[in-house]
Amino acid sequence: MDAELKCPCGESEKRTMRSDEERKSLINRLSRIEGQIRGIKGMLEKNAYCPDILTQSAAVNAAVNAFNKELLASHIRHCVVRDIRAGEDEVIDELVATLQKLMK
Repeated sequence: MDAELKCPCGESEKRTMRSDEERKSLINRLSRIEGQIRGIKGMLEKNAYCPDILTQSAAVNAAVNAFNKELLASHIRHCVVRDIRAGEDEVIDELVATLQKLMK
């Protein structure tokens, strides 16, 4: 699903073509996370009790992790598999680097 596209400036950049269903699912997750963040901001503005804010913050972390898992699984199933089949083994190094960033 990745496609290398040419930028108007002449640079190439990788992009991933997603199905409408996948794009909607990911955007919905991000919208919920965005709402949770706004909720936490509102709690701070109203001087909510710290443990209550921390509970909501933990929920946001869990939601971001769920988003990352969904996106990573899709990336492995489509982009990584395709690139390996095409003999582009450098995708493995890219995947390892991505996983290292996620596990910080």
